[in-house]
Amino acid sequence: MTPTTTRSLAGKTLFISGASRGIGLAIAMRAARDGANVVVAAKSVTENPRIPGTIYTAAAEIEAAGGQALAIPCDIRFEDQVEAAVGQAVSCFGGIDILVNNASAIDLRGIDALEMKRFDLMHQINARGTYLCCKAALPHLRKSANPHILTLSPPLDLNPKWFSPNLAYTISKYGMSLVTLGLARDLAPDGVAANSLWPETAIATAAVGNLLGGDELLRRSRKPEIVADAAHAILIRPAKSCSGNFFIDVRVLAEEGMTDFSTYAVDPQVDAVLDFFLEAPITAKVTKSAFHLGK
Repeated sequence: MTPTTTRSLAGKTLFISGASRGIGLAIAMRAARDGANVVVAAKSVTENPRIPGTIYTAAAEIEAAGGQALAIPCDIRFEDQVEAAVGQAVSCFGGIDILVNNASAIDLRGIDALEMKRFDLMHQINARGTYLCCKAALPHLRKSANPHILTLSPPLDLNPKWFSPNLAYTISKYGMSLVTLGLARDLAPDGVAANSLWPETAIATAAVGNLLGGDELLRRSRKPEIVADAAHAILIRPAKSCSGNFFIDVRVLAEEGMTDFSTYAVDPQVDAVLDFFLEAPITAKVTKSAFHLGK
């Protein structure tokens, strides 16, 4: 098992973008069970029937799980909103120990069909938003005893099949990964860890259900808790010796001694679908989709 500074995030303050639902909320809930402070920074302030959850419902769940929560309306495309949110977090909790760059936009259409406003949206949220959140949080992370930046983005692979036909989305997600690559080197003297985390399979989120594959893909997904448990395992590691990695959730959990991932399956009776940007399954009961064939 990988050595850790502590097995708990108790008392740590996490700033999580897009934490009102899905993977971001799952990471928040895992930290909350340790007694962490969680800043829920997201745009969702009113209920949407198609995409349930707001920053306020998330904060209530976090506090019910044992954590302290601060709900802040924040669109990470805008510098003033991010700076204000970071300021509120520091005023409330006294600092920031962990930044989780979870907020992301997806549109898999190719260049003929994708409007430039959608291209801009993905890049403003994914690459630019990640960079902006890091920039705003850094002065406070540098003061933490074990500071981590964790970005939900894929390993870097320049095989052309990952760029065609979803060029705009890939550029935007790889932009997030390039932030990890650069900051891991830039921040090494400060002892601030910068890592990326990516799931082996599709994860059951609103984006998967509404935008990608509906109920059938949700059925062939894993629960967000698998990413949350992997994130927790990373965030309790010593920052100075754990940076510049492009982690895959199941590999992290295997290092923690886990061998059975069936409890994370939405439907254990069917194979899960391998996620984007991964060449081959890592664990059993995972199959490739047409995306991996470059179709």
